[in-house]
Amino acid sequence: MNRKLVTAIGVVLLVALAGCSGAVGSTDAGGAGPGDESALEQNVEVTATGEATAEPDRATLRVAVTATGADSATVRDELANRNDALRTALTEWGLDEDDIRTDRYDVRESYETRENPNRSRYQGVHSYAITVDDVDAVGEVIDVAVDAGADEVRRIEFGLSDEREREVREAAIENAMANAEGDATVLANSSGLDLSGAYSVSTANAGVRPYRVSDAAMAAESGGADGAATGIETGDVRVRVTVNVVYAATQA
Repeated sequence: MNRKLVTAIGVVLLVALAGCSGAVGSTDAGGAGPGDESALEQNVEVTATGEATAEPDRATLRVAVTATGADSATVRDELANRNDALRTALTEWGLDEDDIRTDRYDVRESYETRENPNRSRYQGVHSYAITVDDVDAVGEVIDVAVDAGADEVRRIEFGLSDEREREVREAAIENAMANAEGDATVLANSSGLDLSGAYSVSTANAGVRPYRVSDAAMAAESGGADGAATGIETGDVRVRVTVNVVYAATQA
């Protein structure tokens, strides 16, 4: 290639690069350069959690009926008969059919490995989630279920109805926002800033923590031989919400 041509190309490239270098790091904020602090956005960002509690107005009982037999058909039939008896007793007491839902249904073969290793038996379980809107009647519903053939009372959760949960969640959000503002104020004061209002807010990690009753607690509170209804301890339901808030700030 001609040396004069190579030299000409090199000069053109140098001129082009010089023009590009003038654009690097430039801003379009009224001619303000990268070192102009007035063009920078000032804010205070915080994450805070708020909590609210309430007495439960709904309970969910998980009970189960079990059966064993020499074949799966026998186990299935026994579970079906006990299902009818349980549902009839609960609906006669006052629950709706929709309040009694199947939580689990399982029939499987179980091998005997000790006395007779070659013989197999079948076992089945039908567990239910029973919703009770009158929390004071939970013990009575347990007694009805057990008397109707329920073999196990596995767990009780005291929670909130949908409407009540929304109310308590709103209170938790208000508490979270109050905590966020308090934290942001401390941060601003420590940084020589004044808050001028929130311009970005979001929630995260919202959750409800029902009050759960264990098997041991239920056994300790069970009614005795005098015919008294089973007594169940209750406690508050907790709702917790986390908020992320960005506050605009100005120099103090």
